[in-house]
Amino acid sequence: MAEVVKERVQSIAHSINAEMKDTIPDEFIMPVEDQPILTTFKGPIPEIPTVDLSEPDQEKRVGSIVQAAKEWGFFQVVNHKIPVELIRKLKNVGEEFFELPQEDKEVYARPLGATSIEGYGSKISKGAKSWVDHLFHRIWPPSTINYQFWPKNPPSYREVNEEYGKYVKEVGDEILKSLSLGLELEESRMKEAVGGEEIEYMMKINYYPPCPRPDLALGVQPHTDLSSLTILVPNDVPGLQVFHHNHWIDVQYIPNALVIHIGDQAQSVLHRTTVNKSKVRMSWPVFLEPPAEFVVGPIPELLTQDNPPKFKTKLFKDYAYCKLNKIPQ
Repeated sequence: MAEVVKERVQSIAHSINAEMKDTIPDEFIMPVEDQPILTTFKGPIPEIPTVDLSEPDQEKRVGSIVQAAKEWGFFQVVNHKIPVELIRKLKNVGEEFFELPQEDKEVYARPLGATSIEGYGSKISKGAKSWVDHLFHRIWPPSTINYQFWPKNPPSYREVNEEYGKYVKEVGDEILKSLSLGLELEESRMKEAVGGEEIEYMMKINYYPPCPRPDLALGVQPHTDLSSLTILVPNDVPGLQVFHHNHWIDVQYIPNALVIHIGDQAQSVLHRTTVNKSKVRMSWPVFLEPPAEFVVGPIPELLTQDNPPKFKTKLFKDYAYCKLNKIPQ
């Protein structure tokens, strides 16, 4: 049985638009302290770091990544070797899926009671609801893929996502390697610490329909990612914000760049998503997560008497369960 919801956000938005209303259901109105109209930074926008992965000087490249990770936990990368045409195709097949009739999308709905987050669905949370529908499925390694949740329409969806999985893995490897070298560890150490070759790459497509009250709603509420890294492709409609120095800062759109978030397994960063009054915003984050049974914790080589562990060592599935259920770690 599929996930039970009264109505998807895309359908709600379509009905509101058809009736030319300027209101949204009360359950989507954020508390005053989270409303973007009041909390988005209004001054000159600080420049979120951009790293050129084609920089031939490894020391300079590593230094740029480490500085960005340390100061922001959030940066963009260009010249990442993922073909521009492949990113275009990735966006196209995702857009085509969300343009399908509702009953066709529901075929891929997350099963009721499933322990995995894979499948099509809507964000169900306590308090105000998020203005977003989504599709989750793993894209790497091949042994973890469940094609039950990969749309068969458009027909090229599988081919495009399989190819993207191979390329995005290379980007993930490069970022983790740079973080290792920046910490003066063996270049493979950070990757080994978060799952090694068993790291699971979870694709999520976020679909944020036009919202008549973008001043009151959020696409995704403030959160950090469970992952070690998140590698995100946005469309050209701004909306992603990062919390930096007690301000919500807009992430500027750079064509064909990838947005990198440092996740909980390294150094989490708070972020959220706003919505647009007239345009659809979409994003394609890929979460690099340890396998469920993998033990995560502080890297022993970084611990000293003056730098004791700040976090417990535990199975990743236990960490995720505690976080999702708001149980102290």
